[in-house]
Amino acid sequence: MYTSAKPYFYGTGRRKKSVARVRIMPGTGVININGQDIDEYFGLETLKLIINQPFTVTDTMGKFDIICRVNGGGFSGQAGAIRHGVAKALLLADAAYRPALKKAGLLTRDPRMKERKKYGLKGARRAPQFSKR
Repeated sequence: MYTSAKPYFYGTGRRKKSVARVRIMPGTGVININGQDIDEYFGLETLKLIINQPFTVTDTMGKFDIICRVNGGGFSGQAGAIRHGVAKALLLADAAYRPALKKAGLLTRDPRMKERKKYGLKGARRAPQFSKR
């Protein structure tokens, strides 16, 4: 596990069932997720773009290192949670980033969740198969 005595900024991000605890510190742009490099953890390039979105919006690409612990959900939800956490941590780093992050919609938690299964149905909305006879 990569630990540091350097001062850092903390942000908690959530998306679907995923929770990400993100620490950003001034550095060279190294991204560490659950003790692994971003390339090892996320195979898809689109997920890496999602995580780096707050840096592109604030024009701080390569100026911060990320150390992140994320659990729950799938890869897409985890990437969204990390993005949310990074945006909140950047806000603590410099309050001047707020308008850009807000305009891009990165500070708002995505409320979309899995709908619960209802009794009498096979899923959230899927009804049992109908047969006339």
